[in-house]
Amino acid sequence: MKIKVCGMKEASNIAEVAQLQPDYMGFIFYERSPRFAEGLPPSALDALSDKTLRVGVFVNAAEAYIARQAARYRLDLLQLHGDETPAGCARLKSGYKIIKAFGVQSEADFAALHRYEEVCDYFLLDTKTPLRGGSGEKFDHQLLAGYHSKVPFFLSGGIAPKDAASLTDLQLPCCEAFDINSRFELSPGVKNVAEVGKFIEAIRSGSSRLFR
Repeated sequence: MKIKVCGMKEASNIAEVAQLQPDYMGFIFYERSPRFAEGLPPSALDALSDKTLRVGVFVNAAEAYIARQAARYRLDLLQLHGDETPAGCARLKSGYKIIKAFGVQSEADFAALHRYEEVCDYFLLDTKTPLRGGSGEKFDHQLLAGYHSKVPFFLSGGIAPKDAASLTDLQLPCCEAFDINSRFELSPGVKNVAEVGKFIEAIRSGSSRLFR
């Protein structure tokens, strides 16, 4: 199972987490977020190996702004966490892989995904709250039994270090990665490297047995 570490914004912390070789690292370009990364020098991402893909997180951002940040930070994927339309996703998909985020509170929320299946490479399933992610709250993972889309998804929403055991017990053939963020932080945007490392080790040590 792959791991995405999201909400990074400090160069020294990025370099430390990069040593753990996460599969994805996320950078939030949303000014209302305490993890806003716009001031981060692009050179800070040089610490990432080619094995760690760069994800830019945007919320209802202008496409020109997304394009500038994507070029500046050499992003591999765009994660859209707002009210972006299927048409907007399709336009951005011409240059990047697209992750579209959706809030989940009940199985009925999966119906919103259908319109995006042809224009997104991945979905991200987060806890439905008034916030645009980063709430630290978890939704009922048993709802994932009702996920029937062929589009792989990132599982987000309040995942904590202690959840490694329960996550490896889940049977999630369409899950691309576990997305970790606020529950692994010393402060907004600064990850506890030791906790992230233990989580990655725990998940990966069980992946060959429990996941595709």
